[in-house]
Amino acid sequence: MEASHEEKRNASLKRALLILSCVLLSIGTCGGPLIMRLYFIHGGNRVWLSSWLETGGWPIIFIPIALAYYHRRTTEGPSTKLFFMKLPLFIASAVIGLITGLDDYLYAYGVARLPVSTSALIIAAQLAFTALFAFLLVKQKFTSYSTNAVVLLTIGAAVLGLNTSADRPKGESDKQYIAGFLMTVAAAALYGFVLPLVELTYKKAKQTITYALVLEIQMVMCLFATIFCTVGMLIDNDFKVIPREARNFGLGEGTYYVVLVLSAIVWQTFFLGAIGVIFCASSLLSGIVIAVLLPITEILAVIFYHEKFQAEKGVALALSLWGFVSYFYGEIKYSKQRENEKKNEKEREIEIEKRDTPETADVSRLDP
Repeated sequence: MEASHEEKRNASLKRALLILSCVLLSIGTCGGPLIMRLYFIHGGNRVWLSSWLETGGWPIIFIPIALAYYHRRTTEGPSTKLFFMKLPLFIASAVIGLITGLDDYLYAYGVARLPVSTSALIIAAQLAFTALFAFLLVKQKFTSYSTNAVVLLTIGAAVLGLNTSADRPKGESDKQYIAGFLMTVAAAALYGFVLPLVELTYKKAKQTITYALVLEIQMVMCLFATIFCTVGMLIDNDFKVIPREARNFGLGEGTYYVVLVLSAIVWQTFFLGAIGVIFCASSLLSGIVIAVLLPITEILAVIFYHEKFQAEKGVALALSLWGFVSYFYGEIKYSKQRENEKKNEKEREIEIEKRDTPETADVSRLDP
């Protein structure tokens, strides 16, 4: 009875953590691209700096780690550890961090060249890559509905490529626009690989994966991604240019630094949300949540930045939404099917136990 109560409590906590992670992921997915684009629209042009900001807020993760440590210290005593990560997991997290750093650059380059409404729809194809790599790395099962969703999202991204000049920003050549388009597709593919890779790391880790450890993994990943981007900034002389760029920023010097700080904070909510969803559910669900929010990001970009909304974007958006509905309908259907299978299996086990149990009442009548 006590074990059952504990299981229910843990399930409730995990559900609450999943909801919190989804909220954080929503803030990061919608807010991150909009703030990054704000930087480029008003005179910013440092791609390495923008990519650095995507993970440069990693010290923020110290706050929940410190709070978790304080809680453990009050319950377990002063002997409790601040960090749990072992060397193999540290190395794996560092490698994923470097890959994330490269992905940050690819994505920032795309946002610098494309309207947010366009880049958001391209990133929707990330779900296709996440599903593919989840199948290859963590043996995620495909259904006809998830396959349909992947195909629709891929076609949606391809439709955007049919008209590469209609929404090209002023002063940008076809070559730059196409480069931005391809870089964004590459960013979608690479992050589609990162999400299942993180899930695989959780599964292969030779230690118990707790949320406290997940925070440590994320901190190491962001640290090494930031180091990767810092090297790029040094090579590109971004640190020397920042003061001059701030003075010439369209919204003012003070606002320039506010935009940079806010960008770092908002992107950190994205990464914390993504790894939280992977921990509580799966990498594929994390990819789905990101994909579901992209149409909202696109609509916000059209509202705030008055970006054009051509027929191609309408078709791509419709295909994306169709893909999302298809996937969720399939997940609901198959989850109910799995629940019924488990229920039937349990009933069969109970029936077998009843048949195998001696009928004590009848035996007792035979005793003298």
